[in-house]
Amino acid sequence: MKMKKIIASLLVGVSVLSVFTGCGTNNKNSSDKVEIDFWYSGGKTAVRVLSDIVEDFNESQNKYHINTVTQADYTETYQKLQAGIAGKKGPDIALLDVDKSRNLASKDLVEDLNEFIDIDENFDKDDYVEVFFNQGIDEEGNIFAIPAYGTTQVLYYNIEAFEKAGIKAEDIKTWQDLADAAKKITVKEGDKTTFYGWEPMYGVDNLIDAAFSNGASIFSEDGTKVTINTDEWVEVWESFRKWIHDDKIMTIHYGGQGWEYWYKTIDDVLNNVAGGYTGSSGDQADLDFTKVAAMEQPGWGDNPSAPTAEALQLVMLKNDDDDVKQGVYEFMKFFTKAENQGKWSKETGYVAVRNSTKDIEDFSKYCEENPQALVPLQQASHGSILPEDPTGGKVIDALTIAADKVEIEGISAKEALDEAQETAQKALDEVLKK
Repeated sequence: MKMKKIIASLLVGVSVLSVFTGCGTNNKNSSDKVEIDFWYSGGKTAVRVLSDIVEDFNESQNKYHINTVTQADYTETYQKLQAGIAGKKGPDIALLDVDKSRNLASKDLVEDLNEFIDIDENFDKDDYVEVFFNQGIDEEGNIFAIPAYGTTQVLYYNIEAFEKAGIKAEDIKTWQDLADAAKKITVKEGDKTTFYGWEPMYGVDNLIDAAFSNGASIFSEDGTKVTINTDEWVEVWESFRKWIHDDKIMTIHYGGQGWEYWYKTIDDVLNNVAGGYTGSSGDQADLDFTKVAAMEQPGWGDNPSAPTAEALQLVMLKNDDDDVKQGVYEFMKFFTKAENQGKWSKETGYVAVRNSTKDIEDFSKYCEENPQALVPLQQASHGSILPEDPTGGKVIDALTIAADKVEIEGISAKEALDEAQETAQKALDEVLKK
């Protein structure tokens, strides 16, 4: 899925607090401003940049003051949020991933932002990257969240390895092209591979992305059938099984503590023992771009590239105080101003949610000097939205188990996906019966 789950530094835990007044507690500022509580999580860099933006907002006007509380990750934010709501001590605004925002919206615990947007002549909905903005709209057209930033998985390749093998990144149009490049880059000593051509990131996310780029879907159009063992799925997953286990031109790291596998994958490329890897847009803060460069995920065969692009969202919790709600809305707009999105994207590597960000002079200059910064935004413009799982995650769980069987055990994709299909369809049928 999902995207890289906001990198290993998320594990900073509750001991990591924002660097200004109010962070880590529910203490309010003693001024006569309207006080707003904001709960969020992030790695060290994300926390610092977000803190700067909150502080800028507090200093930019005299009516509202944001108090912040950080958690270890989005799951903890959501768990504490539920407890806070139950105890009537929840925040006014929170940063969550899509499934958690949807969950709150389905329980009518967040405000519909249409009531603010519809009367705001300055709100430019068309300037938001469509794939991110639409993830905050429900079937009735209610806007339950505003995208704060996006994430998508792109390709990072070893510049030296590509040059040595005579490979040009611009010639890679399909995953088959990338496999051919990986074959040229791979170095073997007997039966042992000593230099892998490519390292897909362990987990179901990359496999879903590649399947979507082969025209695959998770559900039928009417939502009554799971469709995760079609030819489009099997072809893609079996190819990765073959590249990893038979051809040995690709490999994965898995296991270990937390995000250990993720950083081992990155280290292989930076330490010049792999030709490249598939990773998060948020990896850019950790990479050395004198050694690696970035490019978009390719299509599959004749099908266009369509990897997932996921939003991290700002939600306004239900509140009877109109002044607080207006303050939350004003902060949502402030955080997603193109200038602030440029600052966020430049310093964290995550994807800006405003199209006009690339026109901001400071960000435009940065992208000229660091072209990798624009790659995630360009890819997100044609990205896919991971559909809502009505089973509460059981379909994605079935795919995750199948991915382990294919990537780790080398079991045939058809066998693994047939089992996943049966499990997932049963779960969906149970939901539809209710």
